[in-house]
Amino acid sequence: MQAVVLAAGKGTRLRPLTEDKPKVLVEVDEKPLIEDVFDNLIEIGATEFVVVVGYQKERIIERYGDEYAGVPITYAHQREQLGLAHAILQAEPHIDDDFMLMLGDNVFRANLGDVINRQREERADAAFLVEEVPYEEASRYGVCDTNEYGEIVEVMEKPDDPPTNLVMTGFYTFTPAIFHACHLVQPSDRGEYELPDAIDLLIQSGRTIDAIRMDGWRIDVGYPEDRDRAEERLAEPVTVQTE
Repeated sequence: MQAVVLAAGKGTRLRPLTEDKPKVLVEVDEKPLIEDVFDNLIEIGATEFVVVVGYQKERIIERYGDEYAGVPITYAHQREQLGLAHAILQAEPHIDDDFMLMLGDNVFRANLGDVINRQREERADAAFLVEEVPYEEASRYGVCDTNEYGEIVEVMEKPDDPPTNLVMTGFYTFTPAIFHACHLVQPSDRGEYELPDAIDLLIQSGRTIDAIRMDGWRIDVGYPEDRDRAEERLAEPVTVQTE
């Protein structure tokens, strides 16, 4: 399955770590964020990377060229950072079928493969890895509501009064139908083309989106303290459960 990696952001909230580099080249445990993303995606079967680049894109392209660990890389250019739905559209010419999508600033140690398996069942048009967070933190994320079957019935981008504490984590699978929805999205109050708005259009058109509960952890590296927190988690000993 092809994998789209969103890597166009400036990372202004990560300064001073991003003063001389794009966000995805910030190192966590001596490894750039984007390499951790690549390694996770390879582990679950990525056959090609489509990397959406923008800010200081030359640094990323020069570093990785046309492949990483034997997996070919195609670059798509987002000349203006106008939201995630806009970023996804830059990858559209390069996508042939169902694909994975991962944000380039997330560190995952979780059950990503479960999302891929659900997508391959062909019952769902999309599948998202979701997690429960404290209610007071939910307004920082894309919040989703589900029905009794575990299907997502509504998504909201950073709502002031979240109806649930179930949030999207930054790992998704989609059919190419998401591109049509992204084309229909109108700019939000922030002037951006928001991914939750595109997802809502999929839901309204009758598409099925499954929520896969996260087993493990992930850290969205948005601030310098998040980088420190990720390094602490990665340093923790791995516990192996036995029967």
